[in-house]
Amino acid sequence: MNAAGRLALYGAGLAVAFTGALGISAVAVPDSVVADWKNESTTESHGDMTDKKPSMPMDTPAGLSASADGYVLTSVSSPEKVGDPGELSFQIQNRAGDPLLGYKTAHEKQLHLIVVRSDGTRFRHVHPTLDKATGTWSVPWKWDTAGTYRIYTDFTPKNSSDGMTLTSTVDVAGQFTPDPAKTVSTTDEVDGFTASVDGDLVAGKTSELTVRITRDGKSVTTLQPYLGAYGHLVALREGDLAYLHVHAQGEEPSAGETTGPEISFGAEAPNAGRYLLYLDFKVDGKVHTAKFALDATRGDGADTDTGTHDTSSHGH
Repeated sequence: MNAAGRLALYGAGLAVAFTGALGISAVAVPDSVVADWKNESTTESHGDMTDKKPSMPMDTPAGLSASADGYVLTSVSSPEKVGDPGELSFQIQNRAGDPLLGYKTAHEKQLHLIVVRSDGTRFRHVHPTLDKATGTWSVPWKWDTAGTYRIYTDFTPKNSSDGMTLTSTVDVAGQFTPDPAKTVSTTDEVDGFTASVDGDLVAGKTSELTVRITRDGKSVTTLQPYLGAYGHLVALREGDLAYLHVHAQGEEPSAGETTGPEISFGAEAPNAGRYLLYLDFKVDGKVHTAKFALDATRGDGADTDTGTHDTSSHGH
């Protein structure tokens, strides 16, 4: 037999063997089992299992992304070295990629800038200026210590009803020793004042927190309005520094009014864990910042996954 004939015979043999295998599989495996295989393959390819309950949508917590709803925080420019004076600047770009020029005023400002080092220290809450010609926000800046810093921009676009918090990071070269892990701390001494927070954070619900301000053991009753409120509370989830939703209780104060010694807030912790709190309060024309650390306990129906609840901007 010539070579062509041998190849033809070999091919025919393969065809018979393959057809026979198909026949065996058809006899040995019922159609219902084959259907189950197909169903399992389809569900597993999408990361789901038929014997599990449907998972909840995964929302990105606020303060963890440089973009949201088509808006983007550009890279942040700042002094490169510790101690060098300069500017911290950035743009917010819209869906078309152009600098965003229209903002709504919230708490007397169009944009709130919050900077904190990755270990939860070096907290700053300032308000940059917008250059309408270029769409660039800037503020005079100098780094006091090295490290990686999280930059938060809290704003509401003029044509939107929802505020957003976009974030980026800046690395400042140099050696530094991170602060040790934060322990629970409900009292802080700052500039001669004592600030104490009372209340329990419970995950999955709104918890009331009350801060009391004293000086030399006496109640401070001259707390002044600052940016439309008696106190501004920023809360960050330890670890990823995601934002906790916090809002001040009571009506917005009028100019010239004072209060004290207590300021109350409603706080919504998405999951159990530790949270770092930063309170801005104003007395005698000067703003002071107190720092706390609280543990949120798990409540009924609370999520244990740190990425499954949406959180929004800082409280005022």
